[in-house]
Amino acid sequence: MKRILVTGGAGFIGSNFINYMLNSRDDILIVNLDKLTYAGNLQNLKAVEQNPNYRFVRGDIVNDELVSYLFQKHEFSHVINFAAESHVDRSILGSEIFFRSNVLGTNVLLENAKRFGLEKFVQISTDEVYGSLGPVGLFEETTPLQPNSPYAASKAAADMMVLAFHHTYHVPVVITRCSNNYGPYQFPEKLIPLMILNTLNGKKLPVYGDGLNVRDWIYVIDHNKAVELVMEKGKIGEVYNIGASTEKPNIEIVKLILRALGKSESMIQYVTDRPGHDRRYAINSSKIKNELGWQPDHTFETAIQETIDWYLRNEKWWKEIISGDYQNYYKLQYSSR
Repeated sequence: MKRILVTGGAGFIGSNFINYMLNSRDDILIVNLDKLTYAGNLQNLKAVEQNPNYRFVRGDIVNDELVSYLFQKHEFSHVINFAAESHVDRSILGSEIFFRSNVLGTNVLLENAKRFGLEKFVQISTDEVYGSLGPVGLFEETTPLQPNSPYAASKAAADMMVLAFHHTYHVPVVITRCSNNYGPYQFPEKLIPLMILNTLNGKKLPVYGDGLNVRDWIYVIDHNKAVELVMEKGKIGEVYNIGASTEKPNIEIVKLILRALGKSESMIQYVTDRPGHDRRYAINSSKIKNELGWQPDHTFETAIQETIDWYLRNEKWWKEIISGDYQNYYKLQYSSR
């Protein structure tokens, strides 16, 4: 049986990964270590919380004493490191927590992987470490790292630390760099859930700049199937880009959501662009497709409708989230724009 430490497993991508893995396999034990910051939500995991192959531990990956205890107790065969502060806008408002969680936290995990041994350490990174593309071209695994936001810089630093531990100490690492995810349980600071919930609540839809910044979108379940494949078959020391070849300008996404919910484009409100906003991301996923046989199962058209429908069905989940501190963040982020 694989004994897997999943960090950040109460967040958006991590919780979807845990749900997917425990619903499809019985040959694994998952220990979910999550600090339960603003974006961590145990409601995301209600369906598996009684699963005998699941354990939850509340804690910080920067806490070496706790991490060491968990490594000793559970004798992990694998680590999947989803834990991260992940929102560019929040990193612009304040960068220190991004360095602490994304760099120091990754270092603590790597030190324990070195000390106790593993079959594989999977670092979940992002295409944002590559910087910004012009109107043509794709990010390759060999593209130089040129991060442009504090968030991206912290993830690039973590990636370099991961590869350094492999080169220096032979820790068996693999890195995945994925494009923009969307799907169930995504915290509504990100584009797609933000626009869905603002539309449902009759609020203006804030669009940065001219709305023509391009992102490469992937359904979270397709991403998680790729992570599982990398965990099983990914070559040690390698980087794998993960994307669904679905490039779309932000404004196109916003207008699609309005059409799907039967609302007018008059709800769109263009606001001052964020500092250093990368213009375009696009992923070349040929390596993971050719070497590991991965393919996305979902088209964008099908998955975005499934996502919208999920938020329509789960009003109780998101209404609890957009109260309290979220309102303070929203005013800080958008009121002066």
